[in-house]
Amino acid sequence: MHKKLEEIFVERLLFIAAISSSIITLFIIGFIFTKGLPAINRVGFFNFIFGTEWLPLRGIFGALPMIVGSLYITGLALLMAIPLSLSCAIFLAEIAPRGMRMTLKPTIQALAGIPSVVYGFFGIIIIVPFIREQFGGTGFSILAASLILTVMILPTITSISEDAIKSIPREYKEASLALGATHWQTIKNVLFPAATPGLITAIILGLAKGIGETMIIMVAGNVALIPTSIFEPARALTANIALEMGYAGGIHYNALFATGIILFFMIMVLLVIVNYIRYKKQVIIGGGYL
Repeated sequence: MHKKLEEIFVERLLFIAAISSSIITLFIIGFIFTKGLPAINRVGFFNFIFGTEWLPLRGIFGALPMIVGSLYITGLALLMAIPLSLSCAIFLAEIAPRGMRMTLKPTIQALAGIPSVVYGFFGIIIIVPFIREQFGGTGFSILAASLILTVMILPTITSISEDAIKSIPREYKEASLALGATHWQTIKNVLFPAATPGLITAIILGLAKGIGETMIIMVAGNVALIPTSIFEPARALTANIALEMGYAGGIHYNALFATGIILFFMIMVLLVIVNYIRYKKQVIIGGGYL
């Protein structure tokens, strides 16, 4: 009887926690939309989304340069981070000796604990001058921001990917090796496909962290223009809010919240697409089509 009451109490407590989280999330979303919609209504939806100029003092608010900047920076960072992170995860889960694994894993996880402003200072001192000397320009660019962002999201993708690979039943590996496959063939053709849903989850979390990161303002250049090269400066949506919220007022204040609405929808669309891919993979794996 005592155990049953304890289970009921824990269930109710977890239910209250889940409902509270949902209510808080809905409240935040409602607040953002309440503050941002007046700017979109005044400027016009298409003018705001596809406008190429952001001139608050003249009442011109076009968010396209920031949208493109966010996509460029995050996309390039993912292109660099995904192969590196998955390679690290495979090495840690299947190849590295125990002693090396016990050293490397905490080291990689420690990267996630470094404050983002430290990464920003590192980028200013090391990355930006290197790009300036090798490729010209000011050095503050999409490439600089993407390199810093790659290091920032690498621990997240690596740790979750390693857990996904290690969660595959041992029988999968033993059966493959028993049939004559090499260790690498087993990793490539059995373990990796079976771990795909977990790997996609890791990429989702890395994507969410990357597109919402603000400290890239220190190395991105923060120019509200559509970039044509990875060596040109750019401004992300998050950076736009962080840079201007301190002095914004009136319609400018609402326009910054409107950029938050755009960021919200960008993340939602990306998560829906990736979750759909993950669901299809789970269905295929569940049906036995590895």
